[in-house]
Amino acid sequence: MQGTIKQFDDSARTGTVVTDDRTEVAIDAGSFDDDVLLTLRLGQRVIFEIEERDAQPTARHLRLVTFADR
Repeated sequence: MQGTIKQFDDSARTGTVVTDDRTEVAIDAGSFDDDVLLTLRLGQRVIFEIEERDAQPTARHLRLVTFADR
């Protein structure tokens, strides 16, 4: 699934991504597979999977969209 970063807090590594169908999905520290991706900016496109955590959709395996991903 793809979406756009709505907000992100660098220090807490939490935020929100909005999917293409306008669903808001939480980002938490567990959303990242490794420490290569340290920060996200408003408007960046990302690819991710959705996992239910505490009855809320949460992004998992988050990575940046590149031209090769399209």
